[in-house]
Amino acid sequence: MSLSVGHKISVRQIARDLNVSDGTAYRAIKEAENLGLVSTIERVGTIRIEQKRKENFEQLTFAEVINMVDGQVLGGRDGLHKTLNKFLIGAMQLDAMMRYTEADSLLIVGNRTKAHELAINAGAAVLITGGFDTEDYIKRLADEKQLPIMSTSYDTFTVASMINRAIYDQLIKKDIIFVEDIFTPYQSVHYLLTTDPVKRWYELNHLTTHTRFPVINEKKRVCGMVTSKDVIGKDENVNIQTIMSKKLIVVKEKTSLAYVAHLMVWEGIELVPVVDESRKLRGIVSRQDVLKALQQIQRQPQVGETIDNIVSNHLHGKNNDTTVFETKVVPQMTNQLGTLSNSVLTSIITEASRRLLDRQQNSDMVVEHLTTYFLEPVQIDSILTVKPHILEAGYIYAKIDTDIYQGRKLVGKGLLTVQLIER
Repeated sequence: MSLSVGHKISVRQIARDLNVSDGTAYRAIKEAENLGLVSTIERVGTIRIEQKRKENFEQLTFAEVINMVDGQVLGGRDGLHKTLNKFLIGAMQLDAMMRYTEADSLLIVGNRTKAHELAINAGAAVLITGGFDTEDYIKRLADEKQLPIMSTSYDTFTVASMINRAIYDQLIKKDIIFVEDIFTPYQSVHYLLTTDPVKRWYELNHLTTHTRFPVINEKKRVCGMVTSKDVIGKDENVNIQTIMSKKLIVVKEKTSLAYVAHLMVWEGIELVPVVDESRKLRGIVSRQDVLKALQQIQRQPQVGETIDNIVSNHLHGKNNDTTVFETKVVPQMTNQLGTLSNSVLTSIITEASRRLLDRQQNSDMVVEHLTTYFLEPVQIDSILTVKPHILEAGYIYAKIDTDIYQGRKLVGKGLLTVQLIER
């Protein structure tokens, strides 16, 4: 997008400048919003923002903050696209407050005019809580410095909690791997054209040792796949289009790694084309790409904790036994009654089974079916012993039975059927 960061746009303006309908202009703006190029702010409009890199995803723009707290912009609109590195609650004396106020930060403060002025002069934006306004000269200063000064009716504690939660949620999302993070882009992909003869498959096979190639037409749209099974016994001069498989399995860049792993195991395939909305080839993702990413995830520390992370962090081998595990029921694992929740029971069974397969079969797994039985309520701070054991194990699947004890009492059971992914 050629618009400068901070530029304001509208449906009518886009329609007029590009000579398109309002509907087309609206769809274009929504697509740009999905790509993170623009942001729509209530009572402000749609503005061009700086597209955030994935590695800086934990940062929020001031535009996102104003949406989050349902606030209004008092001045410095041209700086709404900027990101904040940290936020500070202004509940201290001015001189102490200014020691902690840095450029690109956000000061959350009440009706303290002098604090507003000092913060903007220090390069920080200001969010005024309690619905208060500020002086006109401070608004002009904010316009001059291109630093937003905003107001919200929420109190300081609520605002800080909302911003902290947003950053925390984004840290969790940051750890989720998508196809776009691991796939081989179009420029490096070997593919076949619908006009190619079968002998072209043999040339690519000799060059790459791969046995599966996507077939695209003159518009770069994926219209088929050719594997070794398709070319066996076929004349080398036969057109690829006549033998290719038209039953396609494709994914998009925003497809999650977990879904692709399940798809490859379930369908027994080693390579999947990555396409855009119009089915144009964007690249490929292979089984090797998926396995490498899964192994990398397990080695990396988690920044934001989900329920699965909490369960994993608290589940340990009991007395150095690699087949028996122990966990403590911490507050995050309980429901509103203070007892172990059903969803956490499921996570405990799944994680214990995964570790058992990792140690005994050297395999990852994709859950196909899970049945759980909650026999007794489990109180907070209880110590649980988890005993998974393999009932059946083949080359591509396994059945695992898991017993969960509190002391000597059986409190839960689970039966798991999984597809195996060999490391």
